Amino acid sequence: MVSPSSGHQPLASFLDYLKVEKGLAPLSIAAYGRDLEQFAEFLERRKRELRAARMRDVREFLEELQANGMDARSVARKLSALRQFYRYLLLDRLGESDPTLNIESPRQWKVLPKSLAREELDRLLQSPKPAHGGSEAEAIALRDRAMLEVFYAGALRVSELTGVKLDDLKLDLGCVLVRGKGDKERIVPLGQSAQRVLRDYLQGARGVLAGKRSSPLLFLGRGARQLTRQRVWQMVSAASAAAGRHASPHMLRHSCATHMVENGADLRTVQTILGHADIATTQVYTHVALDRLRNVYRQHHPRAKKN
Repeated sequence: MVSPSSGHQPLASFLDYLKVEKGLAPLSIAAYGRDLEQFAEFLERRKRELRAARMRDVREFLEELQANGMDARSVARKLSALRQFYRYLLLDRLGESDPTLNIESPRQWKVLPKSLAREELDRLLQSPKPAHGGSEAEAIALRDRAMLEVFYAGALRVSELTGVKLDDLKLDLGCVLVRGKGDKERIVPLGQSAQRVLRDYLQGARGVLAGKRSSPLLFLGRGARQLTRQRVWQMVSAASAAAGRHASPHMLRHSCATHMVENGADLRTVQTILGHADIATTQVYTHVALDRLRNVYRQHHPRAKKN
């Protein structure tokens, strides 16, 4: 598994140490070897040996693992293997520094909200189609599309969307009154796309769903019933599956905030739209946008990968 070449000699010595001094079982030693070999291969792409690894290398290695879908527990195990390896090098004076110092365990990393790419959102917003013929099926499809547009346009929570009243909608002003956590009210702007679909819904679908009953709510189920949270989640899940990627109402909210920050919106504006009491909660979206910016830079800048 490990060849005692100049680059891998410290690794071979470390594995011998685990076997002789620590008395670890062969399977455990093999696991350490695989984890460290993976990091060694990561460093080779950067033309760097294990002993010359830097803190930045460790961080970006762990980030790459997480970006490829590895769970936090597995990433934490690999970090633990790296910690023990570099401590061994320092104790045996085979290395000069420990690049794993001050790196938090992935279990402690703040989970960044997931968002959809703009192309994925375009497909999702177009996906609601009538399940079968008839005016009611067409009305439900139009309602679902209007709900998706409002989710993304205003970054609403599920409870906020199902609680919007007809009188809260101000299409002539391009906005809607939303009641958030703690019954706090905020004005949320709606883009032209959302306004257009809402007009279509009000003119051709809401009356069909209401039938002969009345309701103060904007979005209705059959017979003017109020939509449940579960029904909204099911609708978003079905629409996203048809569009090619699973999504949730939260992802539409996060996508709105992420795309606004990526396009240069200031955090105070995004905070107001989201209804966050503390701007520190909104600041997570700067990290999301910076991560995406960094990835695009690495892919397209001609000198981004040169040492």
